[in-house]
Amino acid sequence: MTDRTAELAENLARVEERIAAACVAAGRPREEVTLIVVTKTYPASDVRILHGLGVRDVAENRDQDAAPKAAACADLDLTWHFVGQLQTNKVRSVVGYADVVQSVDRLKLVSSLSAAAEKAGRELGCLIQVALDAESGGRGDRGGVSPDGVEELAAALDGAPGLRLGGLMTVAPLVGEYAGRQRAAFDRLMDLSTALRATRPAANMVSAGMSADLEDAIAAGATHVRVGTAVLGVRPKLG
Repeated sequence: MTDRTAELAENLARVEERIAAACVAAGRPREEVTLIVVTKTYPASDVRILHGLGVRDVAENRDQDAAPKAAACADLDLTWHFVGQLQTNKVRSVVGYADVVQSVDRLKLVSSLSAAAEKAGRELGCLIQVALDAESGGRGDRGGVSPDGVEELAAALDGAPGLRLGGLMTVAPLVGEYAGRQRAAFDRLMDLSTALRATRPAANMVSAGMSADLEDAIAAGATHVRVGTAVLGVRPKLG
């Protein structure tokens, strides 16, 4: 076992202990929560190590980094999640490797993703990114649609060939009424998820929580947590 493999194995075990303890505290079965490891800025070799350690869901937020990494790991049975703000000129590339786009936040992106997915003969899972710091009708500082814009995007996804509405995603906001109140933010996301599932029961994925606040997300009911630093270490600065 290499030093890096040992390091990642230890970090993964620590994160797994946190997830398991949070599930116990919330009275939830461990299998209800999926760990997505955010591998941005780290090399394909780390993705291979993680796969060997049992990780099957990985996430990236920049296409220029993700595309070559996904190609280098194409032989592995992985589910690739795209979690960053997505420009329409990157859609064709992202559709080539991503299984789930978690950052759908505008109608133009829905139509672009649909056209690319159809052309590629793929079905793409889509999460609506909710910005809890956004004003009505607006978008958040880090992308995402305001809560009152969820239904419009859901309706667009309902009728979009090649796309499947999977649920909702959020990032705990740094400003606004939910700043520093992660549990309240995740509870609000769960309320929105409950409303969405009333008419679309299959859209049951709730992606929330990262290294610092995964316990709050699990307590609120998140089905997926996105963890990077706690598994891979402090990220190198991007050049």
